[in-house]
Amino acid sequence: MKSGRALLAGMALLATLPGEPSAFARSADMSPSPLSLASPGQDMRPMDYPDTRRLDLVEDRFGEAIADPYRWLENDVRTDKAVEAWVEAENAVTQRYLAGLPGRDILKQRMRALYDYERYSTPRKAGSRYFYAHNGGLQNQSPLYVREGVHGKARLLVDPNGFSKDGATALAEWEPSPDGRYIVYAVQEGGSDWRTLYVLDVDTGARLNDRIEWVKFSRLSWDGEGKGFFYSRFPEPEQGAAFQSLNSDSTVWYHRLGTDQAEDRLIYETPRHPSWNHSAEVTDDGDWLVITSSEGTDPRYEITVVNLTDPARKARKLIRGMKNEWRLIGSIGSRMWFVTDKGAPRSRLVTLDAAYPNRAPVEIVPERADALAGASMVGKRIILAYMHNAQSVAVLVEMDGRPVGDVPLPGLGTAAGFGGKAGDPETFFHFSGFTTPGTIYRYDTDSGAIEEFARPRLAFNPDEYEEEQLFYASKDGTKVPMFIVRKKTLAVTRTPAPTLLYGYGGFNIAITPGFSPTRLAWLEQGGVLAIANLRGGGEFGKQWHDAGRLANKQNVFDDFIAAGEYLIDNGYTGKGQLAIEGRSNGGLLVGAVVNQRPDLFAAALPAVGVMDMLRFDQFTAGRYWVDDYGYPDREEDFHILRGYSPYHNIRDGVDYPAILVTTADTDDRVVPGHSFKYAAALQAAQIGPRPHLIRIETRAGHGSGKPTDKVIEEYADSYAFLARWTGLNIAPVTQDGAQQAAQ
Repeated sequence: MKSGRALLAGMALLATLPGEPSAFARSADMSPSPLSLASPGQDMRPMDYPDTRRLDLVEDRFGEAIADPYRWLENDVRTDKAVEAWVEAENAVTQRYLAGLPGRDILKQRMRALYDYERYSTPRKAGSRYFYAHNGGLQNQSPLYVREGVHGKARLLVDPNGFSKDGATALAEWEPSPDGRYIVYAVQEGGSDWRTLYVLDVDTGARLNDRIEWVKFSRLSWDGEGKGFFYSRFPEPEQGAAFQSLNSDSTVWYHRLGTDQAEDRLIYETPRHPSWNHSAEVTDDGDWLVITSSEGTDPRYEITVVNLTDPARKARKLIRGMKNEWRLIGSIGSRMWFVTDKGAPRSRLVTLDAAYPNRAPVEIVPERADALAGASMVGKRIILAYMHNAQSVAVLVEMDGRPVGDVPLPGLGTAAGFGGKAGDPETFFHFSGFTTPGTIYRYDTDSGAIEEFARPRLAFNPDEYEEEQLFYASKDGTKVPMFIVRKKTLAVTRTPAPTLLYGYGGFNIAITPGFSPTRLAWLEQGGVLAIANLRGGGEFGKQWHDAGRLANKQNVFDDFIAAGEYLIDNGYTGKGQLAIEGRSNGGLLVGAVVNQRPDLFAAALPAVGVMDMLRFDQFTAGRYWVDDYGYPDREEDFHILRGYSPYHNIRDGVDYPAILVTTADTDDRVVPGHSFKYAAALQAAQIGPRPHLIRIETRAGHGSGKPTDKVIEEYADSYAFLARWTGLNIAPVTQDGAQQAAQ
């Protein structure tokens, strides 16, 4: 499904489990006995944390004295010996604690078994070839394959598992040329957002000499003849600053095969607007280059078009002023179809004519009650994907918007993919749910025929679990949806159980049903999983997003707190049994609500979080986030940010839940200094005897590209930590998922 949202999510904050999160290797062999909540006083001695140097640093910000004693921890761990020593000391304390958690190895072994299933990406067709990624189960990275014809024999093209010994170098974005002769692919080192591009000859399997560096937040798009491709990049950073310096001066380039990067042609730049980001894509017929420009993470774009059939290749504005979302989904000649929220908060489908840029858009499909999440032009028709109460609904329409019918999705869950092009009715989509691993389907938009392309075998029985969706009232009365997943036996007995509550609430990103082997390991042990669809996300369109950002950010925290109160008040969990988890913007969420309601939660997992809301815009991609958070250097925004910044609002003299902060040394999306400073402040505060630890992964980043082994290690640590502090009994599980009796 063509959409600018994929690029936007890259510049924003990763919401969901990356492959899932990070992990720090360890070797302790845990006892197989079940885990139970410690008796009063046990394991409640004050932790012996490393000494952390404090700076006498206080700044005046709009008449308020702001202390920042741990600013030195913002320095890059790779270049600052003091930060490196602090990281080693903190990891040593954390590893010793985690190694003493009974049940940790049981979780690790079970997560490994649950991860051992085949995973496929949705195939992309180029010429007569089909390209897709496929993981056999426990491979650290997913190799790339090609088939000659949809039912042809799979042939390995790129195996990233040989890129590095530790499995931390990943195959990232990739795109075949229109005829399937070549494929350009990106390599991601140690979880960084930086990419290096290479080109492979599909016929021979040989890698060409082409090499493109300093690519980030880029779409890869071939010209119509397959002789070269367009990409976006930033200037090469100063030495030692690649993982912390601000990302500015995005440019679009064209690379012709067989040439050096120094010969690449600059296609588009905006030197008067260094904060603008640019992404380029070529229409399926190869005639037009469409450049989408943005300044932040809010979906407000300018659209520039270049007629590639015109030797002058002059860039012309199709949409001026970054006021609305415009997502290209396909074209026929100079006529282009876009999803836009202009005049439609839940979005609509319109057409524009690139040959006549001053003409008003023509509406094809008006706004509906559900948010239009994406669209694709496939064959002679268009697939529209709607978000109905955080679940996928797909509709097929003619090019002029006349309805054809619903796309037959296999159930309630999340559908993604639907890539294709005009003239070819074939498309593929991926479907998954909380207890349904991703299955790939092939769909014909002409005949309506649907068939399975790939279905994984399961190491558990999904019939043992119950999924429900309910709506609860937030502090201001707003009804907020929440998914709850648990064993059916718990639903029948109505027994309160240790519960993991997950949330995000930001950047117009919807949290939808999806399969996670690590979460299933929690459910198998008798834990409950709850996913709250907080304001600030994209579940209900622009208004839902606006209700949870900028001056409305407190609504997100109120929604999450209300979710926790609902779970306790309605018997899903008990007092002292509720744990919370969030990643990135969700890590900020966890840090903020722990400060506001430390009494409500037994344990917390803030992962790769934005914890210093007064300096987030000083590093890498942080400047993009002002659309959701505001500007720390503007007085009105400053006071709002100061009011909930996790680092600045830790409350001395109040008992806090057990907290395990997680981050990674190569995270150049949310630099690890956020988590370093937050953890140091927690450990220095008088907030009770429960542990407040930080786990710092090496050779990993914000989440994408993380090796399977590291994912399993981190989640075994994290969920054993939650189990210890919520009272979840950990017992061995048989191969088919049945829990053995607790000793």
